[in-house]
Amino acid sequence: MGTTSTDRIEKQIQINAPLTRVWHALTDHKEFSAWFGVDLQMPFAVGNPTRGRITHRGYEHVVMQVVAQTIQPQRYFSFTWHPYAVDPRIDYTAEPPTLVEFRLEPAAGGTLLRVTESGFDSIPAARRDEAFRMNENGWAAQLQRIDRYATRA
Repeated sequence: MGTTSTDRIEKQIQINAPLTRVWHALTDHKEFSAWFGVDLQMPFAVGNPTRGRITHRGYEHVVMQVVAQTIQPQRYFSFTWHPYAVDPRIDYTAEPPTLVEFRLEPAAGGTLLRVTESGFDSIPAARRDEAFRMNENGWAAQLQRIDRYATRA
């Protein structure tokens, strides 16, 4: 399913859906919201933040913000964010964000989706291990969610 180091998480999944379907699930903010468990309010646009409240039970107090970095249609989408930024008493904006990258390739019977999140070594030491652990588990679950979402539509 994936590999890791201390600075990056790498996961992949083959989805039994056309590349265009997976691409739209990733890059349309409403579709992304549906499978990811967030209510993003604005479309993804390079350089612009989009934010929304997390809809997973127990995390409804969290507002997720991402800033799209690169959009190469049907191939590559990336954004930055502050990983596992869940404590409403902490201002995470002074921390360096991590980079989340999605790479898509046609594959037999569907689409190969690779996700990489890098930059954990730059997160303050006091929360680095927990952010890494939570996102390592989180990406494994999110790949299953996008697989279910893209193949049912």
